[in-house]
Amino acid sequence: MSDLARKLSADLAPVPRSWLPRRLLTGLGAGLAVSIVLVLAILGPRPDMGPAMHSMMFWAKLIYPLSLAAIAALAAERLARPAASAAMRLIWLPVPLMLVAVLALIAFLFAPPAMHEQMLVGHSARLCPFLVLAAALPPLAGLVWAMRGFAPTRLRETGFVIGLAAGGAGAFAYAWHCNETGAPFLAIWYSLGMAAAAFLGWLSGPRLLRW
Repeated sequence: MSDLARKLSADLAPVPRSWLPRRLLTGLGAGLAVSIVLVLAILGPRPDMGPAMHSMMFWAKLIYPLSLAAIAALAAERLARPAASAAMRLIWLPVPLMLVAVLALIAFLFAPPAMHEQMLVGHSARLCPFLVLAAALPPLAGLVWAMRGFAPTRLRETGFVIGLAAGGAGAFAYAWHCNETGAPFLAIWYSLGMAAAAFLGWLSGPRLLRW
C-alpha cells in the first residue's frame, strides 16, 4: 500500500496559491459576462442610460449587488477548502444590506405619501426578482464549475454563498436594463432576486458540489 501511495504521489506538484481565487474569478467573471450580454441582447439597455448615470440610484443598483457578490465570493474562496469555515468573512454580509435598508427608509419617509406605492413596486416588481434570478444562472453555472475543481465539505453553506455571489452578479447585470429609480424598490425586489439565487444554491449545493 505504501509503494502504491508513493507512486501515486510521485508526480504531484504544488498548486500555486493564486490558483484557487483565479479559478473562482474565472467562473464568476465568465458567467457575469454571459449575463450582461444576454440582458442587453434580450431585454435591452435602459433607454435613459446617459442621464441615469448622473444619478445616485444608478450607481447604487450596481454597487449594492456587486458588494454582496464580492463578500459571498470571498466566503466561497474560504469554503473551497476541506472543513474550512467562512464565518469571519460572512460577518460583513449585513453591512451592504443595512446601508441599502437605511437608504430605502430615508427615501420612503421623506417622499410624499402619493409616491410611496410607486417607490415600493415601481412598474416591474412582479418581474424583477425572476429576471434577477434568471440573470444569476450563468454566474452560478460558472461558480459550480469552479468549485468542482476544489474540495468543499460544507456543501449547503458553499452552495448558499456561490448562489448569493451569482445572485449579486445577476442583479448587477440586470441593473443595466432596469430603469426603476426607488431605493425601496432596490432594497425589496433586488434583494428578493438575490435571495432566491442564494436559496437555489443552498438547495442544489449537496448535489452539484459533491466530489
